[in-house]
Amino acid sequence: MPALTRRLAQRILFATLLGGALPAFAESWPATLDASLARAGIPRSAAAVLVQDMDATPPVIAQRVQDPMNPASVMKLVTSFAALDRLGPAFTWKTRFATRAEIRQQTLHGDLHITGGGDPRLSRERLWLALRDLRAQGVRRIDGDVITDRSFFRLPPHDPGVFDQRPLRPYNAGADALSIDYGAIRVRVQPTAGGAGVSSEPMPAGLVIDNRIRRGQNGSCGDPTNTLVATKAEGASGVRLTLEGALPQGCTEAFDWNLAPLPPDRLFEGMFRAIWKELGGEIGGRFRDGRTPPDARLLVETVSPALPEVLRDMNKWSNNVIAREVLATLGAVSEPGEDSVAAGARAAQRSLASNGIPTAGLVIENGAGLSRNERITAATLGQMLQSAWRSRTMPELISSLPVAGIDGTARKRLAGSAAAGSAHVKTGTLDGVRSIAGYVLANSGRRYVVVLMINHPNAGAAREAQDALMEWVAGL
Repeated sequence: MPALTRRLAQRILFATLLGGALPAFAESWPATLDASLARAGIPRSAAAVLVQDMDATPPVIAQRVQDPMNPASVMKLVTSFAALDRLGPAFTWKTRFATRAEIRQQTLHGDLHITGGGDPRLSRERLWLALRDLRAQGVRRIDGDVITDRSFFRLPPHDPGVFDQRPLRPYNAGADALSIDYGAIRVRVQPTAGGAGVSSEPMPAGLVIDNRIRRGQNGSCGDPTNTLVATKAEGASGVRLTLEGALPQGCTEAFDWNLAPLPPDRLFEGMFRAIWKELGGEIGGRFRDGRTPPDARLLVETVSPALPEVLRDMNKWSNNVIAREVLATLGAVSEPGEDSVAAGARAAQRSLASNGIPTAGLVIENGAGLSRNERITAATLGQMLQSAWRSRTMPELISSLPVAGIDGTARKRLAGSAAAGSAHVKTGTLDGVRSIAGYVLANSGRRYVVVLMINHPNAGAAREAQDALMEWVAGL
């Protein structure tokens, strides 16, 4: 039988088994999973479960696998699969600095054009290096304007407070063709006897921090940011970020507090101005948006790490801003000029469909899973993970996933268990949602695809159930 025909037959059989009557052994659940769900007050009917041997067609467990569920951050697996499939493992993002003007006597006699390429990993460090390169070319003063070209992405309006009314949380930052530091700043908080000292280096121009942190009662520290509140307001000198709250006496060590008080355009401008000033540079004009002329000559270019390294950051630590940027990149590359987010969702759909993966019930809103609307079935996730395992980019995808008990968001899972280190999985967490999906290597040496999605008001108590399922599969 030709290879293509054989793969098609396997996919049809897999879909038939998942959609129709299952063999008796596929109805048997591990007792530990049942017990964990019962203790959490979660009925079986609230869970979609798939356990699939990579080398056998019938699933070991298949429960509600055709029902669309909210996957939370597990949706990042779809974004990763589509990005590797459509962009390729060598894909990089570029940010370009160009001009049509002449450089004379340490002055750029005209405008500087900065073209954003949607780089998810553009950082203050890389911006500093790029501006150092610009200084090394003899530019100290920019006599004209700094013109930022964000036309690579065409994005719908983004309100960072819509999802959970916490607009300063970094995970709520939106995509942007010139996003820097994931749209956030890092505030260093150093507890003192009477409160705390705060700093951010470099402090973006146009941002002022009003520190009102005080000392509280005796008590352990825990997560100190839980005792603090940040608010922002527009002021005469720019945005005023006010930090308030009482630090417990047990908080003695300095810590970082990541916040997103500025929209992407103002954060990039603020970082540029602050770094350029530190380097001894001057700007005669203003910042404004515009298109880079086609005849502008390149002065400096900064290039991102390759896609697999970016996906590793995205999946290991469930970075929502990277996921938004990757999905928008898929859209910008596949359908230039269209809404990049909607086009990215269509590109992901096409990627799955072209690999023979069912997409019924699939809803992609932002590719990050930070959504009440995104949906996917366990059948789609399971077949996608099988397809990914057999693809040329399998090593890149697998290495991006957290290893249970070892690193990333799964580093505290399976603590003390013999199964620690045996599972490469992506987890997902929202109010009322707990999900996990990936690969588990069993003691027998066989590898299994595992998917568990729970949509229920008590889903927050489902961590034990997730671990129970992974341990059970590891023992097969």
